Amino acid sequence: MHLAYPAVLAVLLFCTGLYGVLARRNAILVLMSVELMLNAVNLNLVAFDVWLRDILHTGQALTLFTITIAAAEIGIGLAIVLLVHRNRGTADVDKLRDLADPPSAGQDPMDDSMAAPTDNDADQARRVRRQTA
Repeated sequence: MHLAYPAVLAVLLFCTGLYGVLARRNAILVLMSVELMLNAVNLNLVAFDVWLRDILHTGQALTLFTITIAAAEIGIGLAIVLLVHRNRGTADVDKLRDLADPPSAGQDPMDDSMAAPTDNDADQARRVRRQTA
């Protein structure tokens, strides 16, 4: 078997996963895209393990570790997404910026500067939360 076939398939899987991470807004689809990228890595590990005829089968052992870590990651990630969806009503990644401080009166709302909040900013944030509740 040529090494090019699984390598090309792994590149296609990885590129599909990368596109999904960069283009999708739904958090569950982003997690699925990360899983696609990890599966591309697993495919490369096993393909190179077979191609190199490794006696210890190191690539397959690393693949098992990667699958275990991916299962833990998807379990924790789905738990977080479900909790956020229950509290906020959406799994849209762009709309989940509520944890950030609200912009000051003279500040551009699209400015992502990391200025330290002052007492006035905290008071304004409390007033905004009371008005929206």
